[in-house]
Amino acid sequence: MADPQSNAPLRADAGAPTSGVIHVRTRLTADFTVISNDLAQRRGSAVTVGVAAYISSLPDGYPVTIAALCEHFSEGEILISRALRELEAAGHLERRRERTPTGQVRTRTYFYDVPGGGSDPDPDSPPEPPEPPTPRRSRKRPAAAAVTPATATVPETAQAPAPTKAESLTELTETDPQAIAVLAALRRVDPRLVLSEQEAARLAPGVTRWLAAGLLPTQITDHLTARLPGQLLTRPAGILAYRLKETPLATPRRSAELPAGPAVVPMRNCDGCDRGFRSAEPGRCRDCRRREQRLSDAA
Repeated sequence: MADPQSNAPLRADAGAPTSGVIHVRTRLTADFTVISNDLAQRRGSAVTVGVAAYISSLPDGYPVTIAALCEHFSEGEILISRALRELEAAGHLERRRERTPTGQVRTRTYFYDVPGGGSDPDPDSPPEPPEPPTPRRSRKRPAAAAVTPATATVPETAQAPAPTKAESLTELTETDPQAIAVLAALRRVDPRLVLSEQEAARLAPGVTRWLAAGLLPTQITDHLTARLPGQLLTRPAGILAYRLKETPLATPRRSAELPAGPAVVPMRNCDGCDRGFRSAEPGRCRDCRRREQRLSDAA
């Protein structure tokens, strides 16, 4: 019988390490991305490194919003948004609000392979980006650029300028103060129900409708805090807005005239046994009347 054969090499390379990973390199000529070791070997969350590598591989103009990234990764919004914040704090990610030559305000996302490296584009003449594709419910990885520049301009969404703090305070003071007090007190029942000024201003009209329907603040608090999920995957304002979207039934008004109840028959003493009983007219109780009836029948 022949000896068993093995595909393993008979002798290891003299320069190969005795433990750890051994790279088998393949020279790529297309569909590859160059990233720095500082980014690939970043200590901390693996989700952050994965998001950074994925953004580096995307072509210019591809959306990198939280919703677009959640379409690709299996992680939820919390982990994806945390990864973007970590990349922004490390200097790899930068968001700028810029005005295009047409006067439209856009939020552009710049991704740096090396924090602080690369040439800074002129904000007065931003390049005209291509139209971003429509996100689809697919896990398929898009085609990557050959080499991603150090500075990528990715327009996300065209939106109006964010309201200033003075504008938000004005909007907050114009709302019902009792409704704001109800919303501010929710954190005492559940510490997770912390709302911002803008969120409180949006939710206050719903609370005002509930108060106008005759509900007490304690009843509204019980309705908003009852049976909340163990883990809030989104901002609590969304759950509160869903619970306030319907107007409750108004409390029926009480009539000025109370309904007439049954007449109360007065108490009287029996003329035969002096026992108390109720009757409209004085006389004998029921037992005395039965006794007299039996005696008359016997006679």
